[in-house]
Amino acid sequence: MTMRGQDSIHDAVGAYVLGVLDDADVSAFEAHLAGCDICAVHVEEFSGLEPMLAALADAPVPPAASPLLRRVGAPAGASPPPHLLPVLPVLPGPPGPRVLGGVLDEVAGQRAARRRRGRYLVAAAAALVVAVPVTTYALIRDGDAPKGSVEAHPTSPAEDAFFHHMPEKVRATDPTTRVSATVGLEKKGWGTHAVLELKGVKGPLKCNLVAVSKTGEEEVITSWSVPRWGYGIPDGPSDASKAPLYVHGGAAMAREDIDRFEVRTFDNQKLVEIDA
Repeated sequence: MTMRGQDSIHDAVGAYVLGVLDDADVSAFEAHLAGCDICAVHVEEFSGLEPMLAALADAPVPPAASPLLRRVGAPAGASPPPHLLPVLPVLPGPPGPRVLGGVLDEVAGQRAARRRRGRYLVAAAAALVVAVPVTTYALIRDGDAPKGSVEAHPTSPAEDAFFHHMPEKVRATDPTTRVSATVGLEKKGWGTHAVLELKGVKGPLKCNLVAVSKTGEEEVITSWSVPRWGYGIPDGPSDASKAPLYVHGGAAMAREDIDRFEVRTFDNQKLVEIDA
């Protein structure tokens, strides 16, 4: 086999893998392979087919008389009756250049598709790397909170519901603690959706919003913690401490069964009571 031209060298990948090139062509192909990424990829992928193709190329021709005839006493060399001829599989010959070329083209196409998918994933990861600092900046911009703290985004679901989806609001300020609370209410089929706006509270504290029914039954609607710089403090050290807290939750009680709401600490100190 003599290779002429660049295309012939590329087409010799299969023959090289199967070991059917003569010494001169092997030397020429290996010299080409050292600088050809395309052929290197094809050799890597096509080498896995070598055992199968070699087996097909070396498949033996079936004998004229099957072992079945010898077992039933037929004379050696006799032609078997048609009904005793074994049904043997037809083995294909070695693949032609077109088949080999098609296999290599398909392998190259699959690798190209994997490279494209890899580029898409890299681009998506890069977009996330860019987006995360922007989101973090939106959460704690302008020094709203001390270093290491994370504040609710201004467009949190609780705040959005408070201003746009609460048809009823009740409010109160405790004369002793000076804590102010407004509770937005929304009737639901399952009970009552409530959003709390809380001002004038300093921490560190852990608190509950409790709904109390007209029969004295109590139900915790939601819980939260108050950092040391607080919420809704007019002269607070940062924008975060000056802004109110918005949290929401739900009660199984029907709206008409609720008598009042209470904001309590975890040690049961009442900060403010709001008549419903």
